[in-house]
Amino acid sequence: MRIALTKICSAAMAVALACALAGCGQGESASSASAGDEVNREVITQVSLLQGLLQGDYYGSISIGELKQHGDTGIGTFDGLNGELIMVDGVVYQAKGDGAVDVPDYTMTIPFSNVTFFDSDEVQAAEGIASFKDLEAQLDARVTELGANRFYLVKIDGTFAKVNARSEYAQSEPYKPLVEVLETDQTFFDFEDVEGTVVALYCPEYMKELNNAGWHLHFISKDGTKGGHVLDLAIDKADIAWDYTEGFDMMLPDGEFFDTIDFTKDRSEEVRKAETNE
Repeated sequence: MRIALTKICSAAMAVALACALAGCGQGESASSASAGDEVNREVITQVSLLQGLLQGDYYGSISIGELKQHGDTGIGTFDGLNGELIMVDGVVYQAKGDGAVDVPDYTMTIPFSNVTFFDSDEVQAAEGIASFKDLEAQLDARVTELGANRFYLVKIDGTFAKVNARSEYAQSEPYKPLVEVLETDQTFFDFEDVEGTVVALYCPEYMKELNNAGWHLHFISKDGTKGGHVLDLAIDKADIAWDYTEGFDMMLPDGEFFDTIDFTKDRSEEVRKAETNE
C-alpha cells in the first residue's frame, strides 16, 4: 500500500488559471489529467483531515478543477462548509443546507474530500435492506473477507425506499467547530421511493486520526435534485459495486489556520457525532 503526503499550495491556482485560459467547465479538461499523463487509478486521494474540519478548518485549499485530476467519484464538502459534496462519474454535486442541489463551477474550492477513479472490481445485487445498520453489516462482512486494512470505495445504484440525509448551511468567519455547527445549522431531509446513487467510503481502523474509520456515505438522486450526508436508508433493489483501492495520498492545506490546529487531542467522539448525528 502506497502512502504519500502532498502540500497544497499554488497547484490549485495553476489548474484554475489553465482552465480559465482554456475556457473549460466542470465536464471539460478540468475533469481529467492532460493527454499523455499517466494516472494512478488505484489511489484514494484525501484533501486535509476530517479532524481539521471538526475544528473549523472550512477554508478551501483545492479547486474542483484540480480535485478532478485525482478522481471521478467521491465525497467531501465545500469552502465555508457550504453543503455536502457528492462526485459521481466525474460530476460534482453540491447538496446545500436549504435542500437545493447545484453543479458548481470548477473554480469552487474544497477544504476536505476523498476521491478516486472508480473501477468496479465486483458487483453485488442487493434488495430488502431495511436500514443503514443492516447495510453496514453486509458491507463489513465483505470487508472482513477482502481485508479490513485496505481502502474501499463503493457505489450503490438503485431504488431506495427511504434516504434520511442532512446538509449544512454555509458558515461565516470566525468558524465554529463542526459539532457546534451541527447543533444549529444543519437541515434533515427524508427522501422516499427515490432512485439514485450512494457513494460509500471505507477507511481502515488505523485511519481514525486522519478520517472516520469505517463507512461514510453520501447520496445523490438520479435526477440530481436531492442529496446529502446519509444518516439512514432502506434499499428496495440496488447494485453494489466495489472498487478495491491499494494506495492513499493525503494533500495538506497550505494555510495559516491549518498550521495552528492541535491534532494531539482525541476527537473520536466528535467524529462519531458528526457522522451519525447521535
